[in-house]
Amino acid sequence: MIDPQLARDAVRLAMECGATDAECTLAEGQEFSAQVRMRSLETLKDAGSRRVGLRVLVGKCVGSAHTSDLSSAGVRQMVDSALAIAAIATEDPYADLPDASELGSLSGDLQLYSDDIQSVDTPARIQAALETEEAALSWDPRITNSEGASFSAYSGERVFANSRGFLGSYRTSSCSLSTTPVARQGDAMERDFWYSSARSHSKLDSPAAVGRRAAERTVRRLGARKVPTQKVPVIFDSVTARSLIGNIFEAVEGDAIYRKASFLAGKLGERVASENVTVVDDGEMPGLFGTSPFDDEGVPSRRTMVIERGVLQGYLLNTYTARKLGMRTTGNAARGVTGNAGVGHGNFFLRQGERSPEEIIRGVRHGLYVTELIGQGANIVTGDYSRGAAGLWIENGEFAYPVSEITVAANLCEMLMDVEAIGSDLEFRGSVASPTLLVREMTVSGR
Repeated sequence: MIDPQLARDAVRLAMECGATDAECTLAEGQEFSAQVRMRSLETLKDAGSRRVGLRVLVGKCVGSAHTSDLSSAGVRQMVDSALAIAAIATEDPYADLPDASELGSLSGDLQLYSDDIQSVDTPARIQAALETEEAALSWDPRITNSEGASFSAYSGERVFANSRGFLGSYRTSSCSLSTTPVARQGDAMERDFWYSSARSHSKLDSPAAVGRRAAERTVRRLGARKVPTQKVPVIFDSVTARSLIGNIFEAVEGDAIYRKASFLAGKLGERVASENVTVVDDGEMPGLFGTSPFDDEGVPSRRTMVIERGVLQGYLLNTYTARKLGMRTTGNAARGVTGNAGVGHGNFFLRQGERSPEEIIRGVRHGLYVTELIGQGANIVTGDYSRGAAGLWIENGEFAYPVSEITVAANLCEMLMDVEAIGSDLEFRGSVASPTLLVREMTVSGR
């Protein structure tokens, strides 16, 4: 446990030395990972860190510094460094802290920390990784190799204080289990993966379940072929659909909006997607990875409706981008221990529909089911979208054969308007989540 008073003292010292405002972040964490491959331990890491960062304002000039030396001398040097940087910085009329009235923290247990992760010792963690890989290797004789399996764990604490009276702290924990098997059929090889992640060890999927799912996903890719270039309906599974929701976040975060570097800039109140589409950012949901009692400026986390039944309702903002846009912060400030805050998200997700993925697949006569996206082919400024892909071809509502070495392309504006169906399989495996979704038409480029 770290003493919150250290952050408060750093702020007080900065003010005594000439800052007109200051904010301090103190972070401590313990990180573990065990990586195995082909039934043997390859790497093991168990590391701890403790850092403190300070951001000061002298008028409208900003300076930042950080250190891992938490002694009085180390903190004093950090304060001096931040003030020295502010002394030579250019004034920024929008630089400021949140108003005191905007500061605060959610109350109650948000279920961000669990002791049970620390109760699992190192041999048991290694064994979990070995069992996960073994479950995949033994599932099908065509699985002959592996890129490995891993067990990871983290626990930590974060403290934030500023010169406008805020002081808050919270603890977090997480763990994950994953594996990536490799299957061979003739001269062709395919790989895929699966994973489980949770705030507590008790909520993690079993090694057998993770390994089996990874094996199933890998084997079904054997015999993949290209398809002719054509325009067809495209279904994104819940894993690949999540990247599309991530693209929406990039298009609604404040930096992109005030720079007019987003295809959604200036479209508040307009229809930008089909009525099926409702996108929410919610930092209040207990036990999830995007939840916190306050953001990295001391503003309470909240629920923000981003797109509601196809209509753009809100952007995600920190104090700086809100002032640039003449709006108010949405409690979405994000940063490490120092520097100016950027814009992050809470639990950012597409609200689920009522149809199962199987029903959606049965409704497609001829199309593509995407299980992997490759490359970074989304232009947030224009909305142009083109990604390498792999998946399964659909004929008459059933999977016909696997496909690979193809590209899916359209424009994000058109894709959002063309969302025809959304699955009922929303599951939070991270802070961005999506159920299965069907886009009415995209260009699939193959042979």
